[in-house]
Amino acid sequence: MTRKAQREVSQSDDAGRRKNRRGRGSPQERAAARPAPPSFRGLRNPYRPVEVISTDQVEAIHHASLTVLKEIGINVLLPEARDILAKAGADVGDDTRVRFEPGLIESAIATAPRRITLHARNPACTSEIGGDRVTVATVGGPPNVSDLDRGRRSGSLDAFEDFMRLTQAFDVIHVIGMPVEPMDIPIPFRHLETTFAGLTLTEKAPFIYSRGVDALNDAIEMVRIANGVSRDEMDSKPHCYTVVNANSPLQLDRPMSEGIITMARRGQAMVLTPFTLAGAMAPITVAGALTQQNAEALAGIALSQLVRPGAPVIYGGFTSNVDMKTGAPAFGTPEYTQAAMASGQLARRYGLPFRSSNTTASNAPDAQAAYESEMSLWGALMGGCNLLLHGAGWLEGGLTASLEKFIIDVEMLQMMAAFFRPFPVDDASLALEAMREVGPGGHYFGAAHTLARYESAFYSPLLSDWRNFETWQDSGSVDATRRANAIWKSTLADSQTPPMDPAVREELEAFVARRKTEGGANID
Repeated sequence: MTRKAQREVSQSDDAGRRKNRRGRGSPQERAAARPAPPSFRGLRNPYRPVEVISTDQVEAIHHASLTVLKEIGINVLLPEARDILAKAGADVGDDTRVRFEPGLIESAIATAPRRITLHARNPACTSEIGGDRVTVATVGGPPNVSDLDRGRRSGSLDAFEDFMRLTQAFDVIHVIGMPVEPMDIPIPFRHLETTFAGLTLTEKAPFIYSRGVDALNDAIEMVRIANGVSRDEMDSKPHCYTVVNANSPLQLDRPMSEGIITMARRGQAMVLTPFTLAGAMAPITVAGALTQQNAEALAGIALSQLVRPGAPVIYGGFTSNVDMKTGAPAFGTPEYTQAAMASGQLARRYGLPFRSSNTTASNAPDAQAAYESEMSLWGALMGGCNLLLHGAGWLEGGLTASLEKFIIDVEMLQMMAAFFRPFPVDDASLALEAMREVGPGGHYFGAAHTLARYESAFYSPLLSDWRNFETWQDSGSVDATRRANAIWKSTLADSQTPPMDPAVREELEAFVARRKTEGGANID
């Protein structure tokens, strides 16, 4: 984690702020001697997930979803996918509509694994997805990027690379997302450039595009090269992941179906996420939207298991609502938070890892962005989320990746990670000797118990400024958004490219060059 940036921005006057504490040495000496910050890798959520609906209500949504799939069905636009489903016993007519008997769905999803190990090229960055584990990814997919200095602008490869450097710098971000679309790179080559950037600027497991078979196989081959494994080993262990979105309502398009099939065949992780906005692409009630989400998710997950039983899949929940005055999507709402928690209950009902998101509809990295994201985080994490997508940087309903919001989100994520750590209750922490030393009417600043622990007793913030008003005002009255601006800049200035075997890098470069010469991916 980056702490140099934190110290430079805060410029805290420990002597003035803590004049009653008998510290040792100057503020600078104490900062230099501060213990290394805790690692936020391998997060475990120790709390029981919040259940917003009863077991009977979970079953009601489950059975309603099966009714949808049996009586209404789902459009599957890829002929190959319809053939796979027909051979398994699904009702495939002359058109694209596919209907499923409940037994087919239930037997297929029963083969999906409960936990997934997502291998990174640096084994220390390998992530476990499932159970009580929490894995965090960056924002993914915005076509725009923004910061306080340059404003909102079209995404670029330079911006993408900056987000990769930030991803590498903070270990509360565990896997790569697709933080911004590099609109300056033609689509047939975009997956090559982004995958190369992710593999060379970070050591973490990457996201890859689900934009047709060519793009997926290109990216999987690049991940294989970077990890130094054989084709057989690559296909036997997930080293990357993708997201497949159902086209709500009740449709799987060609590229998404190709993504399900290709990722299953190659043994890589796939997150099946319907995008169900209540009142627009789904029924206006939360229960109705969840029923449609569940039906779409089960259909896609069943397809993956019919291709390859045991293929690594994750149940994605992304149900929110729209502003009924304007039709605009709303995020971080009470309904979003309830839907996230209920989605976790559904995922656990099927024994599947659960994906949720950190979202906001705010157009700026402001108070709205913070409180909507906090609502989203509570819904996701207390709903038992195993894979948190859009963890850092999401703004404007997913249309913009914000550099300041990335830092704000990292602060919130680190605070949540610290919240996950149980506090000890033992003889030392009960502090009876400290109470005897201080006695009635005293203070604990100078107590031996305090002096032995003060440097590491509490979470040390990256972004928050805890100084009093006068000290903060004397330092320029810098608010959180402007502090975040300074932190991402200093983090990039201090960033270091992780090591990679020169021969591996050359092989990656040669692969990218060859595929560009061949015209890149065939994107329909």
